[in-house]
Amino acid sequence: MKGEVSIVVSAEAASLRLLDASRARLMRWLVEDAYPLWWSRGADRRHGGFHERLEQDGQPLDEPRRARLHPRQMFAFSLADDVGRAGMSEPAVAHALEFFLRHHVRADRLIRACVASDGNCVDDSVLLYDQAFALLGYAIAYDVFNDQSLPQRAHALLAAVQGCLANAAGGFFEAPDRELMVMSNSHMHLLEAALAWYRVDHDIRWHRLAASIVELMFTRLIDTASSQIREFYTDDWQPAPGEAGLIVEPGHQFEWAWLLLRWHSSTGDTRAAKLATTLIDAAESRGVDPSRDVAVNSLWIDGKVRDRRARLWPQTERLKAGCAAWELTRMSRYLDIAQRSAAAIEHYLRTKTAGLWRDQMSDGGDFIEEPAPASSFYHLVAAIVELDATLNRPE
Repeated sequence: MKGEVSIVVSAEAASLRLLDASRARLMRWLVEDAYPLWWSRGADRRHGGFHERLEQDGQPLDEPRRARLHPRQMFAFSLADDVGRAGMSEPAVAHALEFFLRHHVRADRLIRACVASDGNCVDDSVLLYDQAFALLGYAIAYDVFNDQSLPQRAHALLAAVQGCLANAAGGFFEAPDRELMVMSNSHMHLLEAALAWYRVDHDIRWHRLAASIVELMFTRLIDTASSQIREFYTDDWQPAPGEAGLIVEPGHQFEWAWLLLRWHSSTGDTRAAKLATTLIDAAESRGVDPSRDVAVNSLWIDGKVRDRRARLWPQTERLKAGCAAWELTRMSRYLDIAQRSAAAIEHYLRTKTAGLWRDQMSDGGDFIEEPAPASSFYHLVAAIVELDATLNRPE
């Protein structure tokens, strides 16, 4: 018995050493390579805001800008000062916020989907996903600047969303015209935004929004047979018809789990913690390819692989979930998930231009040659900072 215990302790110590070595390398990459590159090359000094993608040689592409881009960049750069890039957070967040407010906010306070690099409207439509990221961006900017106009903007946007997208069956529709399927992903990011706001502004509206989405998970989203959350639903929260209703993304299972663990840490909701570890265990057992040790893009609800390619962002969500679950439970399997996820992420960061990343791994384990999307920076920063905090918090 003593021998078995010592083997377990030794294995955990080895995993911790490997994980801490990855943490040091990832933090160094973030501070010394990624932040300088994305502030010097990723920021558009002509039109304002940020570029959507950088070529693998670091050159920006002149492309339309989705609504999610600038809130995500606000999040990523808001943490620059905290990790060692002193003096970068405020100017970078302001640079993103100014472009977003000037070009993405419609007269009705709702957020338009896409604009050109010069700010001209490309797509004026309203999507729940974009409103969620706008709320997150406002929370981040408020935390940085303490500008009282930002809670006012957020409250007005939340009221507008509730006015035009509220679903009597629970949650929200994806668009005012009801033509799109209801998406669990948009609700996940609404939960993220609500938690971010409640941390900086203890208005009861944010707690109610978060609580309603958590309850929606338990009553509508979770598939009890597989312990997974589907991607698409009908308006009354039944699985969407056809193949759409069978799709599961492992990256989103990990991301939901991380958010549930944050909810648990602020409320003590033990149901949320239990569901979080269940989601992680299911995603790890079904959604991780053992030969490449990466989370694949998507599955069918029965556990069969739908898309064996592996984008970068699911690896970051796997790392966040592993860290949070290990910190809560101290179970070695979650430490192992974190260590292997960190190692996988490092593989995606081995590029000719330091500070970039590969977005997608092919079935065979090589990387698809394509530009680096700026939207992935939000995922990377969140994962690296989560890892650093986990290993530096006292037990």
